Amino acid sequence: MKRVRVLGAALLVAFATTGCGYNQIQTKDEAVNKAKGNIETQLQRRVDLIPNLVETVKGAAAQETTVFNGIAASRAKLSGAIQSGDINQMAQANAAVRSDLGRLLAIVENYPTLKSSDAFRQLQDQLEGTENRIQVARQDYNAAANDFNAYIRQFPTNLTAKVFGMDKPRPYFEAEAGAQEAPKVKF
Repeated sequence: MKRVRVLGAALLVAFATTGCGYNQIQTKDEAVNKAKGNIETQLQRRVDLIPNLVETVKGAAAQETTVFNGIAASRAKLSGAIQSGDINQMAQANAAVRSDLGRLLAIVENYPTLKSSDAFRQLQDQLEGTENRIQVARQDYNAAANDFNAYIRQFPTNLTAKVFGMDKPRPYFEAEAGAQEAPKVKF
């Protein structure tokens, strides 16, 4: 009986000193949530900038209404995806917005006076900065998801993760199929 107590105490001490990983799982989970929130923030920034850019371009290119309608529709989908919190839905809506913005910027090439407008250049710079922020936020999210996913698969943390229902890997923010190819702009 004494042996069982000693063995039990030794196991308890070993478990306490090595930790069960619960706190680290929570920390890594929160890092993923924070990174996801950063993606949502940057996508929302893009959604907020688009109407200003569109209105600026509309003034010079009123006849290009199909492009403006497409941007409005893809912007609405992106806004809905952000509200849903589904990372895959956000990635798909993000790809649609990127494609429509490419068509918008192609219109700008046909209107040299618009390109020289200070308001347009400022908006374009803001949009470019936002695109860069989105890229960084996606990379940070994927790094946090990778760290979390790898951690919950390690022994003995995988046991703790399973006990507390934290054993589901976080999805990565992945590019759409064909994203490696440059978009083709046609009118």
